Amino acid sequence: METEDGAHTAPPDERRRTPPRQRFVGSEHLFDLDTESSRLRAEPGPARDGHRQITLFRGGGMSIVLFDFELGGYLEDHAADGYVTVHVLSGELSMTTADEQHRMGPGSLLVLRPGIRHDVRAATASRMLLTVRLDPAEDDRP
Repeated sequence: METEDGAHTAPPDERRRTPPRQRFVGSEHLFDLDTESSRLRAEPGPARDGHRQITLFRGGGMSIVLFDFELGGYLEDHAADGYVTVHVLSGELSMTTADEQHRMGPGSLLVLRPGIRHDVRAATASRMLLTVRLDPAEDDRP
């Protein structure tokens, strides 16, 4: 697409990744998290809020999301309507809830009940695997 000043931009609906409905097809899914992280880091353009993420799988009301954080990357305060697990794969993350501040290194796993507000900050370049268990009706989100 060309703008009035002659610059070229991608159409707003053009995706850099295979659409989720295609990625989630099939009854078995094997992921190499190191390879997936490398792909995330290689994507063009700046990381939003110092992180990149990709939903590896969504089905049965469960979402599994891989995050790759730059030093200082963050997720603002938010909550999920389902159970959340955060598994730190590498680096060091700080997660803050109303009750605690959790310093999490590789191998740490945090489980939050539905509705618990939290934020995430990367003390170092880090990777985390997030799983959220929602209502199966959420499977059809784009």
